[in-house]
Amino acid sequence: MHVLFVHRSGSGQFAHLIARLAAEGAEVTLVTEWPEPAQPGVHQIAYAVGETATTHPALAATEYHVRTGEAVAAELSRLPRHDRPDVIVGHTGWGGLLFAKDVLPDVPLLGYCEYFYNATGSDLDFGSASEVTEAERRRIRMRNAAQLLTLEALDFAYAPTRWQRQQYPASVRERIALCHDGIDVAACRPDPEAVFTLPDGRVLRAGDPVVTFAARDLDPYRGYPQFMRAAARIARQRPDTVFVAVGGDGPGYGRPRPDGRLWREVMLAETGLAERIVHIPWLAHAELVRLFQVSAAHVYLSVPFVLSWSLLEAMACGCLIVGSATPPVREVVRDGVNGLLAPFFDEAALADRVLTGLSGTTGLAALRQEARRTIVRGYEREACVDRQLGFVMQLAAEAEFAAA
Repeated sequence: MHVLFVHRSGSGQFAHLIARLAAEGAEVTLVTEWPEPAQPGVHQIAYAVGETATTHPALAATEYHVRTGEAVAAELSRLPRHDRPDVIVGHTGWGGLLFAKDVLPDVPLLGYCEYFYNATGSDLDFGSASEVTEAERRRIRMRNAAQLLTLEALDFAYAPTRWQRQQYPASVRERIALCHDGIDVAACRPDPEAVFTLPDGRVLRAGDPVVTFAARDLDPYRGYPQFMRAAARIARQRPDTVFVAVGGDGPGYGRPRPDGRLWREVMLAETGLAERIVHIPWLAHAELVRLFQVSAAHVYLSVPFVLSWSLLEAMACGCLIVGSATPPVREVVRDGVNGLLAPFFDEAALADRVLTGLSGTTGLAALRQEARRTIVRGYEREACVDRQLGFVMQLAAEAEFAAA
């Protein structure tokens, strides 16, 4: 069997499925804009997207999606006739699958539906005191244009969480199954003997008053300003607390600050925590797991948006989660059952929840245990990959039957 993947950023969310297929002897091709280090059994094809030329703000993303679709289609058309894929699996959000059916009309398409943009009830209007402008509404609607055309061409699709699936229009939602990318619960597990060494040489151990925060970038989408303000409150009441924030200084999922300053710099100046908090731009995955294993309270905040793997990995490590009471987080964290929740913008409530986690109150161990059980039951990697592989095999079998 030959399975071809299309993803802008290397293997992305398909990494575990690709590894399984390659290990089982399938032919695997990855078509990507940003190639990753070579891996056995995977043939990578890199494509390049030309510069966008439009000056219309509502069309910039659409033009990029069309150019991406054209670039991927060109690579598909160059595949040898004797080696056409049995199934194409791709991310629906960046235009890569847009013209796949025009080149290979008989090859089934399986789409990964990560996020559908909405002007209301989602990230765009969350916490905003003013209404979303008409220009922004038009921009968001057009940002979905290529994805809607892709969805129309798909043979099957899946989304990683219920909330993310719910963002898609009702007209296509029934064709989108539910299946997460999967969490390695063997690697991400509690370890009472774990130690984590800070850049300054201090050693943290399970049981220490360690409060952690992790995001790709320290930006408002993941509640970094709220975390820092809550940390300032906690520091006044618990001077022994060690705060560790992992994340880069990029704009993340939002936009850069109009004044050009970094959120880290702004929040350090506002809170005065420069001497109290350790910022680490990036950690190797094994190191991040160790940090989770020594955490007394892990803060995860998110506006209504894509749910981070880091939350689920922290839960698998048995972290005490203190999360935002926003829909994507509430899907996996139940207040008082497997974690603690606070309103996204209520820094005082967030600080109180973290202080509860640091207090050693009876019942916290049960929350940690239930957090891990939640991930083992619903997000275990091999079970998720089994389901994804089932989608691929079913589409291949249906196509073979139709061709017979």
